[in-house]
Amino acid sequence: MLSDFKVKLRTLLSSALVCIAASACGELIYDDPEDCPEYRVKFRYDWNMKYADAFAHEVKAVTLYVLDPQGSIVWSASESGEALAAGDYSMVVKVPAGKYDLLAWCDADEFGTYSFGEGKLKTDLTCSLNSKSAGDAPAYVDTDLDRLYYGYLSAADFSAKKGKVTVALGLKKNTNSFKVVLQHLSGAPVDCDKFDFSISADNALMDWDNSLLPSADIEYRAWSVYSGYIDLGTRAEALNVAIAELSTGRLVKGHSPRLNIRLKASGETVLSVPLIDYALLVKGRYNEGLDDQEYLDRQDEYDMVFFLDEADRWVDSFIYINSWKVVLQHTEL
Repeated sequence: MLSDFKVKLRTLLSSALVCIAASACGELIYDDPEDCPEYRVKFRYDWNMKYADAFAHEVKAVTLYVLDPQGSIVWSASESGEALAAGDYSMVVKVPAGKYDLLAWCDADEFGTYSFGEGKLKTDLTCSLNSKSAGDAPAYVDTDLDRLYYGYLSAADFSAKKGKVTVALGLKKNTNSFKVVLQHLSGAPVDCDKFDFSISADNALMDWDNSLLPSADIEYRAWSVYSGYIDLGTRAEALNVAIAELSTGRLVKGHSPRLNIRLKASGETVLSVPLIDYALLVKGRYNEGLDDQEYLDRQDEYDMVFFLDEADRWVDSFIYINSWKVVLQHTEL
């Protein structure tokens, strides 16, 4: 009887060890737990104008999907908070050895401005902007946007049967910030409360590959409008200007987002300009090696200064973009 008990006890202990090993090795069984492979994904956000990894500083939440060659989701996980701010952060991926595609949607986890698709296939992994509606008017957003990031890597190699394997997944930023300044040529004050600022664009819905899906135009309204003061030093009074801050989704060549400024009282359009064309005006010689889309994906902040005459009409002979003076040709916008 005692010997039967010992046999049963050894069997139970062996089964427990197998379960532990299986759990530690992604449901695979190894003779030695130290032989278990450890697969990790290291996120990088250096697709910016400084070519420096800003992941730890900017990204606050990540969701990673691991896909098989047929595009089915075999594993996924999310993480947010302080752990991502560590310079050595990486996510453990628990899958059997093999090669997989990796897809990630990441954000700043502040305003809840995006929703992510759910399902079993990568084609389900879309991302949509959470907008508001106002009757028959276009849908709109009147708050700042969460910073949104996207990453995709094909055939990530997790085929090693032992040891630690870390794969780097690069991210692109999908959100852009615009600061728009209105200034009178005469130096007279500009009343910021006289104007409505907005960006109209059809970029509220993104597919699993980060391309834009067909969608109606959405209106990104200024989330901050205020008066600014420039101390010129040689004048008794400071120069008063109107400043508006706006955010918008990804700028994609072939689409036509527009910056619009209107008078509140009459609805009259002060200016309406093609945003992508104007953004590319200051691509510059230093960036001529980048194609236009890469430049738009790397550059995420724009400062634009427009000048008005005494009747609050736009003087369209020149503007400033990111401190560059751009002389405009009088062509159809």
